[in-house]
Amino acid sequence: MEATQVRMREYPGAGPARDVWSLTHDRLRQLGDGEVAVALDTISIDPGMSGWITNKRSYMPPVKPGSVMRAFGVGEVIESKSDRFSTGDWVTGFTGVQTHGVFRDEHLRKIDASLSPPEKFLSGLGMTGYTGFFGMSDIGRPREGETVVVSAASGAVGSIAAQVAKAAGARVIGIAGGPEKCAYLQGKLGLDHAIDYKNCNVGDALAKACPDEIDLYFDNVGGETLEAVLGLMRYKGRVVICGAISQYDDFAGAKGPSNFMSVVTHSLNIRGFTMRDYMHRIPEALEWLVPAWKDGRLKMREHVVEGIENFPDAYEMIFRGENHGKLLLKVGRAQ
Repeated sequence: MEATQVRMREYPGAGPARDVWSLTHDRLRQLGDGEVAVALDTISIDPGMSGWITNKRSYMPPVKPGSVMRAFGVGEVIESKSDRFSTGDWVTGFTGVQTHGVFRDEHLRKIDASLSPPEKFLSGLGMTGYTGFFGMSDIGRPREGETVVVSAASGAVGSIAAQVAKAAGARVIGIAGGPEKCAYLQGKLGLDHAIDYKNCNVGDALAKACPDEIDLYFDNVGGETLEAVLGLMRYKGRVVICGAISQYDDFAGAKGPSNFMSVVTHSLNIRGFTMRDYMHRIPEALEWLVPAWKDGRLKMREHVVEGIENFPDAYEMIFRGENHGKLLLKVGRAQ
């Protein structure tokens, strides 16, 4: 069987990142013991991909030139020499950007496709959902009546984090880009206020929306937004650092806020994390996420791009903020 892959030829330089991608077509190799062949259905497009294609120290090794681009995916097992998986099982894991692949069984996790459409396991019921859930509930720990601010709040992770805070009884302010996204935050997700960073001064808007200061900030953006929020944090406030998409064009040279000394003067608690810290606790997240989604307390949406050949467009889309919800790439329909 022939598969199609997106490979990274070389690390991006000064030119556009799309110049490093190539589309290849290779036949699947025969399975060894403990391996499965998977027909991929959907691939996740994530901001963290920019760090994976930078040959700098990060939370995981970079993609090697010539390799299939790293990505989470969901698909159906079409052949198995594994005791863990049978033909017809749906699985997820680091599958790469490809239509089919052969994987070691320990690198995949079975999903229950009867609970939801499989692509939801790349969205609110997948890594982005787990990230928002654990980052907010386990690290942020919002309490009833507190003021919580979430940046990139209409995005895949931010929208889950914001809804977890609302469920805890907090007053939640979301920051997003454009009137449509802000309307979604208040109209669909039920946030208390939304700030359109593209059409106002974020610091001034936050000061008006948070007259009693900010108890908890969930940061997906970094840069000037983080700086604006730090200036409004309550004494002994908490800051959860999940991402810094405004800095991803220079991942290794990301700049910190100029008012960082407020961390000292206001005794702030700042903690960063990745899902690597929580992989062993995924069942806990699903225990909350699945029932909340099924009974309507939790809302999630996906922005789907069709066709593996459109990966470069989808990759660039996420950094321009053009997606509405979790950005996914449909690479095929599992057979």
